[in-house]
Amino acid sequence: MPTTLNTSRSAAAVLGEDLSAAVYAAMQRVVNYRTYRRTVNELSQLSAHDLADLGLHRSEIRRVAHETVYGHRS
Repeated sequence: MPTTLNTSRSAAAVLGEDLSAAVYAAMQRVVNYRTYRRTVNELSQLSAHDLADLGLHRSEIRRVAHETVYGHRS
């Protein structure tokens, strides 16, 4: 015989949790994007010689910044 699980959470509580999760996710996206832009800007200010010392070419800056913030692309 199936049993029913009755929870006493109100719709407002569930909505509040969903809204809180959405706000947190939006804030995290903003933080990640700002970190990406800061990384691109800082690497772009380096000379070609300094980039070479890091094992990078100028054309790799955006890829490296993206991988640093968001992880490797699949």
